[in-house]
Amino acid sequence: RQQSPVPIGSPESARRLLAMSRPIAGTIAETYLRNRGITALHETNALRFHPRCYYRPDADAPTEVWPALIAAVTDLTGTITGAHRTWLDPTGHDKAPIDTPRRAMGHLLGHGVRFGVATDVMAAGEGLETMLSLRGALPRLPMLAALSANHLAAILFPATLRRLYIARDRDPAGDLAVATLSLRAQSAGIEALTLTPQMGDFNEDLRQFGVDELRAAMRVQL
Repeated sequence: RQQSPVPIGSPESARRLLAMSRPIAGTIAETYLRNRGITALHETNALRFHPRCYYRPDADAPTEVWPALIAAVTDLTGTITGAHRTWLDPTGHDKAPIDTPRRAMGHLLGHGVRFGVATDVMAAGEGLETMLSLRGALPRLPMLAALSANHLAAILFPATLRRLYIARDRDPAGDLAVATLSLRAQSAGIEALTLTPQMGDFNEDLRQFGVDELRAAMRVQL
């Protein structure tokens, strides 16, 4: 049916994009994740696929269309507040060959892309691929992808949370996010423990060493 316009980049615009998308099973989005070594795709209702998602390099450029992996950003109640788009090459082998293949829309601060339902224990990190890689090694641990270092530092905590594992990205922004989030968690009475990859992030570890070695490394750190 005909819908009235909504502001570009608003939460309502994000909700409409997700409603127009479909599950990732059997799509280019699933192919992309599997090419990144990510095969544990349980409890991934937050991930969707759009075959022709609009992309504009800047305000004056013509609109392009590319297939895209769409991720729902939700608050603590499960309400959709935003969406994250990863535009993909039509083969699914990599991201689309454009200047900014990742963009977010809506309200992200404090929220994230959730895999599983957190109660007293959860893990949080920056990127989708990072957290999905870690979930392959720790399939029962609820996780949240905050989508950037700044947003990771500002995530909101479930009222029942007692232990938080922070998946670190090994760069200065990642270190600052871990330090800030650890202090916030401890001030809220939550035990904060850091999980550190051998390489730059956990997707690099997964692709380099495989899921069994990643799982063994996480057992020591847990």
